[in-house]
Amino acid sequence: MEDFRQVADEVAADIAAGRLRPGDRLPPQRAFARERGIAGSTASRVYRELGRRGLVVGEVGRGTFVRAAGRPPAPALAEPAGARVDLEANYPLVPEQSALLAAGMGRLLRPDVLDAALGPAGVAGTAAAREAAAALLAAPGLRPDPARVLFAGSGRQAIAGAVAALVPPGGRLAVEALTYPVVKGIAARLGVTLVPVAADEHGLRPDALAAAHRAAPFGALYVQPTLHNPHGTTMPRARRAEIAGALERLGVTAVEDRVWAFLPADGPPPLASLAPDRTVLVDGLSKRLAPGLGLGFVLPPAGLAGRVAAALRSGAWGPSRFALEAATGWIADGTVAAVTSAKRADAAARQRLVAERLAGAAVRTGPCSYFCWWDLPPRWRAETFVAAAARHGIAVTPAAAFVVGTGAAPRAIRIGLASPPLETLAGALDVLAGLAAQNPDDAPID
Repeated sequence: MEDFRQVADEVAADIAAGRLRPGDRLPPQRAFARERGIAGSTASRVYRELGRRGLVVGEVGRGTFVRAAGRPPAPALAEPAGARVDLEANYPLVPEQSALLAAGMGRLLRPDVLDAALGPAGVAGTAAAREAAAALLAAPGLRPDPARVLFAGSGRQAIAGAVAALVPPGGRLAVEALTYPVVKGIAARLGVTLVPVAADEHGLRPDALAAAHRAAPFGALYVQPTLHNPHGTTMPRARRAEIAGALERLGVTAVEDRVWAFLPADGPPPLASLAPDRTVLVDGLSKRLAPGLGLGFVLPPAGLAGRVAAALRSGAWGPSRFALEAATGWIADGTVAAVTSAKRADAAARQRLVAERLAGAAVRTGPCSYFCWWDLPPRWRAETFVAAAARHGIAVTPAAAFVVGTGAAPRAIRIGLASPPLETLAGALDVLAGLAAQNPDDAPID
């Protein structure tokens, strides 16, 4: 049987020579197989290979088309590097998502629907959007009331609105001692002081939370129970129940960030299901779907809905109506579920690379996390390692970016796994493993 790569090479040559032009539609796979005298399964592999090379794009219900331009080349790993392998930014993209999302855009091209989608939107969205969002946010023990769903321009804006509603300027917000850096920026903008709370291998410690509140009461808690950023670990159910109990005893409300919670297929129940009157749940679509789609969700307790809605409006953190309408359709037609499934598989593949390429290293992460935390060998300081990695064209994030307060930063880095192609990621991890095995004096940074 003719090797599928040889057939893909022939099609690629036709594209390079201009015999197939951007926008040209390739034959259906069955017709292609007949023309080439190959099996249908081989034709399918040819089309996947062309897609992997960035030469064609598939559109559900329409066919496969020659792309307008090829993908940019993967960044080089050799010194000196002219382009970076970005292991800081962390927006997962999978090859099939553009075709899946495109198939759901047809509804928005109807003049009546487009008219509505180009109009204004309030933080309460539309009835259809609230129903779709409630279905998306549902989790074990949590069946959201659509009437309580609010919308923001992004997951980050959802966090900002929730914090602004709960903590006045000059107030205090408890956070894990290592936390999402964006929250540090939000707090600074809102005039809110962050209070670091100790955590262990299971997540935020309830005794430390209570002690911090006794020392100087705070207005709210921001916490990431599922796929904590930067550790990539998930708080077990028992610890969540302990935190829920502490919130009730202390009279404190938590902002539960679930932006990565779509990745575990069967994770523990949300904190919002264990302390429903003490939790404002926030989520977003940029990680779940695409970075260019800004839409955030906020699910406050009934007693706080008015305050959170007012904070979103006054901060100009409301949603775009177009994003609202697009997301509503994608949730309802199963597109979001399909992209989520693909990203779960992609994250698992990247975790396998971490297990292979960083075997024996002190890495903390989760089996479906798009990032990991690496406690470096004692001979390395985080900043020195980051600089050495940069000389090889690899960008990683030092622990200091996540530290709250004035405490010393751990000798650790966070590695974002989502952005580069798998082959590039594998090469970058090999380089980092090689660096860690060296003495810092052997890796000059001047």
